Amino acid sequence: MKVLVLLSRVPYPLEKGDKLRAFNQIKWLARDHQVVLCCLNAQRLHPDALKVLKPFCAEIKIIRIHRLFIFFRLVAGLFSQKPLQVHYFYSKRAQKIIDRLIEKHLPKHLYCQLVRIAEYARKYTVLTKTLDYMDALSTGAERRIQGAPFYLRPLLRLEARRLITYESMVYNDFQHHTIISLQDRELIHHTDKNNISIIPNGVDMEFFQPRQQERQYDLLFTGNMSYPPNVRAARYIVKSILPLLIAQRPNLRVLIAGASPAPTVKSLQSEQVHISGWVEDIRDCYAQSRILIAPMQIGTGLQNKLLEGMAMQLPCITSALANNALQAPAGRAVLIGNSPEEYAQLVLTLLDDPSLFESISHAGYQFVKQHYNWQQTTNQLQQLMKG
Repeated sequence: MKVLVLLSRVPYPLEKGDKLRAFNQIKWLARDHQVVLCCLNAQRLHPDALKVLKPFCAEIKIIRIHRLFIFFRLVAGLFSQKPLQVHYFYSKRAQKIIDRLIEKHLPKHLYCQLVRIAEYARKYTVLTKTLDYMDALSTGAERRIQGAPFYLRPLLRLEARRLITYESMVYNDFQHHTIISLQDRELIHHTDKNNISIIPNGVDMEFFQPRQQERQYDLLFTGNMSYPPNVRAARYIVKSILPLLIAQRPNLRVLIAGASPAPTVKSLQSEQVHISGWVEDIRDCYAQSRILIAPMQIGTGLQNKLLEGMAMQLPCITSALANNALQAPAGRAVLIGNSPEEYAQLVLTLLDDPSLFESISHAGYQFVKQHYNWQQTTNQLQQLMKG
């Protein structure tokens, strides 16, 4: 079957969750199907992107969207009813290019990732189409309001309201719908939301393997460090949890690793805290650390950092919010904190109790091995596409 995959970003490098999900789904879909990849791109293209993606794709079409036109579309979008991120990514020029691509390849299936690009596919009534909500973008916008600067809050409220309406409206334009977790499905405002198929992410267990290496850091937090939920979590670790730990362990060290650290993240650098920025191989960061901590307070979707940390046999400490999506057995495969004091105590307990450290590490590894396999999750997607 020929499948056209439509994305809002080029799925390489893999520093964002949507890119990671798209890349691995394309990789596994390509084993049984002919994949035509079409990506919008507002950034400088990574020099290795095409080389990495070509083995999986019959054709790759990258549509450049220019920042000046994005600005004008966003201004016009303030007077529209559609979400601003739809205006950010939608252009008539890109629509014409996608139209020609569909006419050329006549795909049997059109797979769109995220509602922000659903507009390009809505008019096709003959094609069989799947919309991957991935997560509930409307709820993500709502949860960012409280921690946002006062001047951005009205804009986030507006975006959240529009996304709620749009997420429901575009549902009827697609035959199939997917989302990353049960928690996120419950946040979609549509009467038929229970028909959205849950297709979780996976983790490459061959790539993320346990390593015997010197542990330079006691705590690790990873992710795209310009993403507001990660920025907030990083500040929470350093400002709220770390002082409690330093009082007990003055030499404790923290590594905050990930691309594009925001200024507020860079300001966290200290004798105890290392801000790495982009790293070529994130496995080095896991291998150099003892514990992965992810005290997520806002955001939606599944935390890939937890999957990767567990695959590399790091004991993981996270929030109930993050584990609601992950669904790991709390207290056995993952530890859950609810306050700075609880997080600090869990860290100290793991560092002081080798038996518990080993038990959580092993149970987390077995959990992701059993439940988060890219081949299995993409097989679920393939079955849906065939239906």
